[in-house]
This record gives sequence, structure tokens and C-alpha cells, in this order.
Amino acid sequence: ISMAKLKTNKGAAKRFKKTASGKFKRRKSNASHLLTKKTSGRKRSLRRPTLVSKAEKKRVGRMLPYA
Repeated sequence: ISMAKLKTNKGAAKRFKKTASGKFKRRKSNASHLLTKKTSGRKRSLRRPTLVSKAEKKRVGRMLPYA
């Protein structure tokens, strides 16, 4: 008997993408509303995706077993 398949966390699957080097890419928070009070430089940096921190990498990887 083989082991049961693992389920992908669908909420995580929509938010994270695996890079070629095995890290996870994510979008930055605070970029959806209340943008008038934020400086243009801050808003510009929020557009670019960033990587999931080293501390959270294992947790995200567990949610996406087949990513």
C-alpha cells in the first residue's frame, strides 16, 4: 500500500510561486488600498514581487507539496 497523496493548500497555491532555485516568490502587502498617503517610491517598491523569508520557507513548502 502506498502513502496517501498530500493535498495542496489552494489559498497558498494562489499566492506563492516556486522559482527555478527552489525559493518561493510572493507579492508584497499594503499595495491594494489607502494608496494616497503612501509615497510614490514606496508604492513603486510594492509593485515588485519579493521572496518568502528563510524562516517561512519550510511552512510555505509544506503547503505546496507539488509546487
